[in-house]
Amino acid sequence: MIAVENLSKAFASKAERVAAVDNVTFEAKSGELVTLLGPSGCGKTTTLRLVAGLERADGGMITIGSHRVADGATGFFEPPHRRNLGMVFQSYAIWPHMTVLANVAYALEGKGLDRDEIKRRAMEALATVHLEGYADRPAPRLSGGQQQRVAIARALAGSPAALLFDEPLSNLDAKLRVEMRGEIKRLQRSVGVTALYVTHDQAEALAISDWIMVMRDGHIIERGRPDVIYRRPRAVFTARFIGDANLIPGRVVDIDRAAGRAAVETAIGRLIGVDTNGTLKIGDAAMISIRPEDLAPAGPGDTNTLKGIVNEAIFAGASIEAEVVVGDTTLRWLATRGMRVTPGTAVELAVGIDAAVALPAE
Repeated sequence: MIAVENLSKAFASKAERVAAVDNVTFEAKSGELVTLLGPSGCGKTTTLRLVAGLERADGGMITIGSHRVADGATGFFEPPHRRNLGMVFQSYAIWPHMTVLANVAYALEGKGLDRDEIKRRAMEALATVHLEGYADRPAPRLSGGQQQRVAIARALAGSPAALLFDEPLSNLDAKLRVEMRGEIKRLQRSVGVTALYVTHDQAEALAISDWIMVMRDGHIIERGRPDVIYRRPRAVFTARFIGDANLIPGRVVDIDRAAGRAAVETAIGRLIGVDTNGTLKIGDAAMISIRPEDLAPAGPGDTNTLKGIVNEAIFAGASIEAEVVVGDTTLRWLATRGMRVTPGTAVELAVGIDAAVALPAE
């Protein structure tokens, strides 16, 4: 378990003092994989480094398992080597002059273990990542994905209380990233270790996380399960950053508190969506968020309907990526492969009320 309370860290520049992490609080429970997701400069890596002990916090507390490792109020600071954490870096940090086994065994040096025990634990860690057959191979003679698995084995070898991942897949090609994100999730679940994972890749976060925390400007602005945070975001920033979203501005004209819905008058018509925050009021500026895959040809009885002209249609294998112009607004539509979607054709689309989200305007 990792618990962070009111964590803060600022860095001084020539002109000002910038808050990289500003009063951040969260918890990763035992066995969970929790992801810090956000754009560059949002504070996610600094947060991870504070948990690891690679940076000292200006304020707040950090607890790992049952042990408090940092307390800004008292100045207490546990150094990194005493926090019982395994860390996997973006650069792999594999020593090229060592074999695969020696790279993993290095994590066990200085723990008072004899050579046989070190080798046994290192081989167990390699077996966990299916690399036991590569133990005697020079580390540089591995592929990028294999080197990343060596880094994970090294992090696991010391039986850490938690694993920290700092954008571990960003150096891999697209296909290997997809393979490795599944491998990381499988390993984390099989070992049952708590993990804190940092990435800017929203697809990666959706695929592997138990919980996602969206960061912006040093703050956690939203926390949720991957499916909920994708389907029912609570902030325009989240809707825009995670996946693809049509964001249509307007003003709230009706509220149904019992159903948790809001009607928003927009330039392309009145649209009803789920009020995920429950805070919208009549007259508020709002945005309707619609995922492109949630648009479909309108049928009898549909409420949220939109009439437009197909501007562009691109065959993308499993789907057709289309642009539909409705009035002065261009919407992205992800049509199924079997549909005939032709530029210049008039279409009437609809989105279910429960698939549209009404958000406070930023």
